[in-house]
Amino acid sequence: MRLIIILCLITYSLSNSYYFKITFSLTRIHQFNHSMKYIILLFSFLLISCNDTETPERATTEQRTLEYTSEVTFIDVRGNEISTIDVAVADDDDSRAEGLMDVTDLPDNAGMLFIFNENRERNFWMANTPLSLDILFVNEDFEIVRIHQTTTPYSQDSIPSEEPAKYVVEVNAGYTLRHDITEGASIRIEE
Repeated sequence: MRLIIILCLITYSLSNSYYFKITFSLTRIHQFNHSMKYIILLFSFLLISCNDTETPERATTEQRTLEYTSEVTFIDVRGNEISTIDVAVADDDDSRAEGLMDVTDLPDNAGMLFIFNENRERNFWMANTPLSLDILFVNEDFEIVRIHQTTTPYSQDSIPSEEPAKYVVEVNAGYTLRHDITEGASIRIEE
């Protein structure tokens, strides 16, 4: 698709440069430029219609896979362990910005842990994220302060923590309900 756009821009800019270089009368210049725009438009539609659509093989090779390097254990308000998941860790700007974008398969006992430098209110979104998730915002004392369940894939709506959070855990949608993980519970991070 980028190639198509580049070709269209080059062709259009060439047609505009001819506009100034052709020494015919102003009427002919206008007619030439007007005709070139129709040719460019037709050429663009032809290129777009011939655009290669992604084959399943190509889509498969572009899927992201995660490296699970840590564990997060969920602990209820009485101090009992609820469950443990393997997590990929996002602890720098690039990995936090990428998050679970383009990840199409997340095992039931896995997720992503976002680690930030400071405890403050946060906003997440689901842009380019094909999976529905439960998003847990966790403060600096490892207490779960907000859970957003069953988020909408690809949504660009803001998902706020509503309270300061230093950590965010993303798991498959429904995980928190299946394991009875609630706000007020806590997490333990193990490497």
